[in-house]
Amino acid sequence: MWIYNLGLVLYVWAIALASPWHRKAKLWIDGRKGLFRRMKESIDPSARIIWIHAASLGEFEQGRPLIEKIRKEHPEYKILLTFFSPSGYEIRKNYDQADYIFYLPI
Repeated sequence: MWIYNLGLVLYVWAIALASPWHRKAKLWIDGRKGLFRRMKESIDPSARIIWIHAASLGEFEQGRPLIEKIRKEHPEYKILLTFFSPSGYEIRKNYDQADYIFYLPI
């Protein structure tokens, strides 16, 4: 377990070092700042939520019919959509079938 934790710390440091020269690394670093605070402030804690996470834009596109079916058949639920990919998030951050959309680079 300690090897995994050490690897994770080194990974974060490497991304931080690369971020001034690498656009996606910078988006990853910036996306993590205040992430959970933003989510907590935006999401209604009393809402019934279905959380869908897409690692990439392609994965989102594969799941889009499911999201739209859920929206149609269960309008009482709010849809929380998160992306691991900064490009997926940037392209779909205004997707009208989700109630909450966040970049989640964890």
